[in-house]
Amino acid sequence: MRKLSLQLCLLTLLFIVVASSCTSTKKVVEVSDNERMAFDQKEGDTVKIASDSTEYEIIIIDPGFNTWLLSIAKPEGYYSQSYLENRNQILVTNWNQRAMQPMRYDGNLYEMQINYNNNTDYGYEVNYKLYNYFVYFQRKYNQRLGPWLPRI
Repeated sequence: MRKLSLQLCLLTLLFIVVASSCTSTKKVVEVSDNERMAFDQKEGDTVKIASDSTEYEIIIIDPGFNTWLLSIAKPEGYYSQSYLENRNQILVTNWNQRAMQPMRYDGNLYEMQINYNNNTDYGYEVNYKLYNYFVYFQRKYNQRLGPWLPRI
């Protein structure tokens, strides 16, 4: 009798483990109607991020990003510069890893690497726009570049 109850207990435990492993734990990012409208834009609106003092520039040519940045993203000043720099460091690293593996990740999404030096002070505006592009990109193309969900 004891052996039967032990087997029944193990079968129940096995069933619970199997049942819980079959359920999906992937979280889906919910997108608002306003955000969907920005994502669905077909006309390009280019955002140029540049600084004369550090002699670099980033040009983002993704239809809808500028609209999304101005209407959906958190306003400038919402995040601290150190927060943006820390997030950008992780996001750029993951982006570059994917850009170097076009057979594994969509080469149309990750066309070029981003040269982001953690020891360079790019200023608030650059870090703000770069971070928000990563949020926009992840939400629009259903990608995950970091360990957290891309939220606004």
